[in-house]
Amino acid sequence: MIFSKLLGTGSALPPRCVSNQALVEELATRGIESSSDWIEARTGIRQRYLADPSMSSSQLGLQAAKRALDMAALKAEDIDLIIVATSTPDVIFPSTACLIQQALGCKGAAAFDVQAVCAGFVYGVSTADAMIRTGMARRALVIGAEVFSRILDWNDRGTCVLFGDGAGAVVLAASDSPGIHACALHADGSLVPILQTAGQVCGGVVCGHPFLTMDGQAVFKTAVNVLDQVAREVCAKANMSLHEVDWLIPHQANIRILQATAKRLGLPNEKIIVTVDQHANTSAASIPLALDSAIRLGQIRQGQKILLEGVGGGMAWGACLLSY
Repeated sequence: MIFSKLLGTGSALPPRCVSNQALVEELATRGIESSSDWIEARTGIRQRYLADPSMSSSQLGLQAAKRALDMAALKAEDIDLIIVATSTPDVIFPSTACLIQQALGCKGAAAFDVQAVCAGFVYGVSTADAMIRTGMARRALVIGAEVFSRILDWNDRGTCVLFGDGAGAVVLAASDSPGIHACALHADGSLVPILQTAGQVCGGVVCGHPFLTMDGQAVFKTAVNVLDQVAREVCAKANMSLHEVDWLIPHQANIRILQATAKRLGLPNEKIIVTVDQHANTSAASIPLALDSAIRLGQIRQGQKILLEGVGGGMAWGACLLSY
């Protein structure tokens, strides 16, 4: 039987780190009042990294991919599948995955994007896992890359303080022993209005609202409910109990969502990997950023079980349970 195993992780952040205080001062020049303490108390965020106009999702994704390949001790030509999760692609087409493939120089590998917003990385990992298990791929790069700062309304205090830019990547490879034990994916299109960016390009101009809009209370309620449900589902699929999970890495949206999810699952806060304080919400990049950080810091060790779960606009959600 073929399984997929995690061989390496990598991440990348823009050079510009913006603290809450620096952001508050910048917003004040636009007549928007906020405070560093208010942001941290409501979200857990202390800082975020913001890309300048010349930096794209593919550039960040390429950096993260190279670092993941280095950890896996593989070359780009060893990869036969590239999946990029992003809501902020460089262009309408070709895919960001093809742009990264071009930069890596691994011609011939399948390459495509997935769009499930903040759940995108879990969707990407689940897709790669399925393709490896069926023999369609042997070694895959799964990348989450975002420049969410491009779709924020910087006059909306309720959303602009929440997000950051960045990328994370993993290398998965076929194995005789399980790395990924189980995955589960879901969506509910009836919840589109609570989190969306509804604009589009039509006739050379932007039609509709080009910025992210969010009903924060509705998103919070939905996120906690579905993350609880999908975590239990994926553990049941793997014939494991939640108590066997060593680390929970949820989408890094808001510290309150992370803690409420862990509480529902009966997991102590000490088992949650938290990077939202450093990176803010980086959408599809948040889970791989947190995973790479925890591995490189030595928090996650060989043989430990990790539960990844994400939820985002759609609403879409999913989880993967794996052993490192």
